[in-house]
Amino acid sequence: MAIATGNNSLRLHEFLQDLDAYGEAIPVAYLEQQLRRLVISREEITPYLSFGKETYKRNLLHDGGHFQALLLCWRSGHRSPIHDHRGSACGVRVLEGVATETVFDYAKNGMIFASHSKELRTGEVCASVDSDIHQVSNLQEQGRDLITLHVYSPALLVMGQYSLIDGKVIDFEDPIQSPYLFCDGGGI
Repeated sequence: MAIATGNNSLRLHEFLQDLDAYGEAIPVAYLEQQLRRLVISREEITPYLSFGKETYKRNLLHDGGHFQALLLCWRSGHRSPIHDHRGSACGVRVLEGVATETVFDYAKNGMIFASHSKELRTGEVCASVDSDIHQVSNLQEQGRDLITLHVYSPALLVMGQYSLIDGKVIDFEDPIQSPYLFCDGGGI
């Protein structure tokens, strides 16, 4: 899984230290830049990996106060809700597998529609800001898992979840699993 990104690369501990030192909300362009520099091995993240049966699982890798780093684990067929990032910048790096990101826009009648989709392969990075509406999916064949690293700044505690049917947007809290919690499912 380790992918070299040039002489300017960062190991995982250096990456997290750098973001910790930032000290305030981290701009999306900086998140994207640092995620591109990251060199990470499967061994470094194995203790944090946990897959859900019915849906993807968000696993806390690091809480830096002004940001959170999460490892999201997806089985084939798992999808996020259609959502935004309410006040947070988000950078995503695909660590294993192929993620499909579908971006949504507003139609003139106020409903949302899928404007485009793209595949992100191992090592690729994408970034978005708070009001961007999207859905992430693992559309690979059965048995092909997806692992993604998401960095939210500030921490994403509540997001807007969008409906394709009625145009409503509801507050949605997506649970985070932490290795420090003693119950399955944890919470935010």
